[in-house]
Parts: sequence; structure tokens; C-alpha cells
Amino acid sequence: MSDISKYLHKQMDHRAAKQHSTHKTKIVATVGPACNTYDQLLALVKAGVNVFRLNFSHGTYEDKLEVIRHVRRINESEPYNIALLADLQGPKLRIGDIENNHLEVNPGDILTFTNEKCIGTREKIYVSYPDFHKDVKVGHKILIDDGKIETRVVEITADNLVKAKVIIGGVLSSKKGINLPDTKSTLPCLTEKDLQDLDFIIEQQLDWVALSFVRSVNDIIILRNKLKEKNSPIKIIAKIEKPEAVNNIREIILESDGIMIARGDLGVELPVEQIPMIQKNIIRKCIHRAKPVIVATQMMESMIERSKPNRSEITDVANAVLEGADAVMLSAETATGKHPVLVVETMKKIIEEVEKEDIIYNRNLIPQPHSPSFLSDALCYNACRIAEDVKADALIGMTQSGYTGFMLSSYRPKAPLYVFTKVPSLVNQLSLSWGVRAFYYAEEESVDSIIFDQIQILKERGFISSGDVVVNTGSIPVHEHLPTNMLKITRVP
Repeated sequence: MSDISKYLHKQMDHRAAKQHSTHKTKIVATVGPACNTYDQLLALVKAGVNVFRLNFSHGTYEDKLEVIRHVRRINESEPYNIALLADLQGPKLRIGDIENNHLEVNPGDILTFTNEKCIGTREKIYVSYPDFHKDVKVGHKILIDDGKIETRVVEITADNLVKAKVIIGGVLSSKKGINLPDTKSTLPCLTEKDLQDLDFIIEQQLDWVALSFVRSVNDIIILRNKLKEKNSPIKIIAKIEKPEAVNNIREIILESDGIMIARGDLGVELPVEQIPMIQKNIIRKCIHRAKPVIVATQMMESMIERSKPNRSEITDVANAVLEGADAVMLSAETATGKHPVLVVETMKKIIEEVEKEDIIYNRNLIPQPHSPSFLSDALCYNACRIAEDVKADALIGMTQSGYTGFMLSSYRPKAPLYVFTKVPSLVNQLSLSWGVRAFYYAEEESVDSIIFDQIQILKERGFISSGDVVVNTGSIPVHEHLPTNMLKITRVP
């Protein structure tokens, strides 16, 4: 047997680690001015955060570096594996500056859009989109400020101006976002800013990177190739916020490492009544493919100001948990809100209450015989079934690529799920996955030795006790690093 003392971290408070693992649906919190110090971030972790999101639409690299250092310090000195998710801005369209930062427009008004920079007036408004006049067509909608103002294209002139009639009026102010639900954009998926940000993200070895405004699988492939060029293990999350992405969802899920249902822009570009079923179907498809899925945007938005959520927000979080989301995400609630710790504590309470119900566990997703990974999938599936049958106190997996961890998680076992890996990057990456608590472990003596060590580590750190029943998965021969092909049931001595 190996010397496991280096894996025990006896100086850490393992009771806090066990308490942190009580919710299986993970919590993603966006970092901002309301929570960017070490003490604030640690308080959020203790409240239940599993992943911190760094929004590259805002802030400087210096700001991001400070947060990265704080989170790494938490991971080194506290019993947590907190992941860092970098969210690229993407090709977000905006109007330019508006004269006096105020322009009232009414139904029936005609607005003129240009791709030449100017101060916006009733005569002309700048749009940050070189081929705007080529891509939009007569009849297409132009939505401004998250859809608050709606216009429809009535003419494209010979001198590349786009004229649009106001359908729903309001007040235009500078730098407001534009959505084009009817238009197939030719903008690149990675802007110059994104590429610069990506270099920083790779250099800092963050865990996940989210690609905004994904339209097709090609966008994911382009980002994947950029990561491969730098030999980076960072995993990719595709943000679903465009109608094209919904139409191409199957291929996008297959090529991505995870999915974020970004309901903000998605609810602007599609009829809002379609969003609930789109969310439900995407979650189902992600679980079927063992890909982590995050439900994001406006989950607890009233708590930006208030100390308690609306009843509809409570139901929204609960519904995401019931549908099987791997994680629920907070944006402005933690980044700029008045009660960042309280909102996380409240979200965790909702999650834990829903997770008392048996209905969310042991999803009966039968492995598909035609799948190249059918044998290991079947073993993971049956490991979860056996863990339920014997009322196991722990389900333990080993992984080199992360696949076994994600696959075991996808069956939503009721038994606590612990995954061991020799790949350092996976320890934090798996923190996004439903129910997974990951551990670094690099020994390869024999499968019996590995299982013995894993049980001892979990026992010493307070996750299991003598007399508990555990189900282990692994692969033999150990040194060949084969897909999962072994299952063992043990009573802890």
C-alpha cells in the first residue's frame, strides 16, 4: 500500500469540506466588485460556491489576476477544489455613443444605422458591425437594449445604410446591446479581444472557458484548435443564446465539454414562452451525453437589492434542480449585489430542499450498444444501480480523461460520488459536475492497492466510516489506463 499521508491534508478542516459537499447541484457565482477580496470569496465558498465565473466583458487583467490568486490560495489552504470559469465576451453587437446619452424614439419613427463611427442622433446611429448592411435583410428585426426597443428593417440603401421602423419605442442610450434574431451573422466567433483574453486565460491555466454567442459546431472547433495549439487542458462550455445554437444543439453538445443555457440573450432572440421547454430539452440532452449543463441568468435577480428572493425565483431554481441541471449560476446577484453571501446561502437551501426528493436521482438512461464507449458506459450505469440496490455510502471512480467522472455523474446516483484522478487540472474541472467531489491521487501500484488507498483517504478525511458500504469503479491492468472496466463492492474495515 502507498504512503497516503500526502493526500490527507491533515491541517485542513475536513468537516467544512464535508459540509460543502451537501448539495449535489453545483453553484456558479460571478465575481465582481461585491465579492473580489480573499475574505469575500472564502465566505462565498463556505456558503456553497463550487465555481467562480470571471466575466471578461468587464474589468482588467489585474483585477482577474487578483481573484485568481485568491481562489488558488483558497484551494491550497482550505479543503475545497474551486474551479475558475472564464466567460469570453464574444461578438456582442452594440450601438455607439448617443448624443447627450438620451434619444427618445417612438413607434413609427425611422432609425438609420451605419457602420461608420458617429455620435448617434435621430439621423444616424453607429453599429459595431462592419457587414451589418450585408447580413440584415428587409423585414428582419433589430432589437436594442435586451429587446426593450424593437425595430424592423424597411430599407437597405445603396450607400450601405440600414433603415428600420420603430415597432416598440423607448429611450436609446449609449453602448446598448443589439440582438438580431432573424439574421445569420457572419461575424467571427472569436473577436480580437477574445483572442487576447484567451491567451491570458491559457497562461493563467484556468479550468473552463465559455464561448459566447455560439452558432454552430464550427465555433467550438475553432476554439478547440486554439487551445490545442497551446497544449491547454482547459475545457470548453458552449453558451446557448442564439436561435442557430438551439437548432444545432445536438452537434454542439457532442463537440463541447459542457453547456450553459444563457437565458438572457436567448430570451431576447426567441419568444420567451419557448424558453422553458428549450431549457428542459437541452438539460435532458446534456445528461444523456454526460456533459455538464449550467442554467444561467436572472435566477435570483431580485436579491441584487432585496434580502429575500421572489417566489417565482425560488421555483425557477427548484425547477432547474428537478430537471437535472449540473449547476445553477448567479450573475449580478454576487458580482454587484448587496447580499452576495446571503444569495448563495439561499440558493443552497433551495437546492438541498429539492434534493431530498427521490425523483431527481438514478436517471434510467440505458447505455446505447452502438456507442464506442458502450462497455464502460454500461459499467458506470450498473455501478450506480448497484450502489442504489445496496444503499452504498459512497460511489468511487477513477479517471484519466474525466470521462468516468462525468459519466457516473450523469446517472445522478444518490450515493455520494467521489472521483480520484492523477490529472491535476481535472480535480477542479470536475467541481462543475453534478454530485462530484474530486481528489488528486497519483499512485498506480495495483488496483487493490488503489482501492485500499482511496477508502483510507475518504475515511481519514471524514467522508466514510467503518462499516460503510462503498462501490468502486476502475480499470485493469492499471498501467494500461484503459476505459473503466472493473467494479468492486467493499465494506469499509
